[in-house]
Amino acid sequence: MTSGRLCIHYHRDFDGVVSAAVLAKALRERCGEDPQWQSVNYDQRDDWRSFEAGRRFAIVDFHFHPRAEWWFDHHPTTFLDDELRSAYTPNERWQWDEASPSCPPLILRHMRDHHGFVVPTRFDEMAHWSDLIDAARYTSVDQALFGEDPALRIARAMTAAPSMDWVDSLVEGLVDGDLARVADRADVEKSYQRASRNRDKALEQFPPTVKWKQDGVLVYDASSNQIRRERFAPFYHHPDARYAVGVIPTRAGFHVSAGENPWNPPVPGAHVGQIMERYGGGGHKAVGGANPHTLEATRAVAEEVGHILRRALLDKRT
Repeated sequence: MTSGRLCIHYHRDFDGVVSAAVLAKALRERCGEDPQWQSVNYDQRDDWRSFEAGRRFAIVDFHFHPRAEWWFDHHPTTFLDDELRSAYTPNERWQWDEASPSCPPLILRHMRDHHGFVVPTRFDEMAHWSDLIDAARYTSVDQALFGEDPALRIARAMTAAPSMDWVDSLVEGLVDGDLARVADRADVEKSYQRASRNRDKALEQFPPTVKWKQDGVLVYDASSNQIRRERFAPFYHHPDARYAVGVIPTRAGFHVSAGENPWNPPVPGAHVGQIMERYGGGGHKAVGGANPHTLEATRAVAEEVGHILRRALLDKRT
């Protein structure tokens, strides 16, 4: 038996925050729910089947769970095993669309078509920016790093969140407010300024972290807590690189991040998310990640993934 107030669990990024706000608003207006929300991340996948046992929950922008009352995702690696994949059938409460650049548009479409949700214009704006940010559809590396639009300011502020649960307050703000209002909040501005200083420091500190660069693949190690991290620093300094694979710290341990250069992509390119799935992670075709249990293991995975991507590029040339 499950009981209590429904909790929406969402991936801790801009895409996930908007997804949670969209679903919360739709459930309030069309389904008589008064949901709460809480972020979830890859380190919480251990013993996934027992996740939130005995409680009511929804999941957006994260792995499929058969006990979720509502579930929406767009990641091609959303199913952790074949049994979970076989448990999924699209219906009025579950929807998966791996072709969607981000999760909010598919939630908006589904809740409109199946539950009569009238989509506010501000949610269309959020979905537009979610697509751009999550699929790295920036016009340039400069927009990605220095863009000042409200959505970009919020996304950057999230990289300097003052606490793990601070992102929950962003969901609350977006349920009934627009991007500009949330971006203008004092706490968001404070985090944005801190994140901007971190960005500038990260760009300055990046060059010595590069371990090797061969045949279009760059591998770096930014695991030291003395080093700031910036997702697009590899392509800012090395615009000729096709892929970057890095080791970065997280609050839960260490993370391998791998992705293609949005402004110099490999064609057709390997499926990064499927490669990272071999190491307990996942992602999309163009970007993915994993969280090995030790720093040593994380470094080893980064090396392996770097060489896998290098071989893929070399094979394409022959």
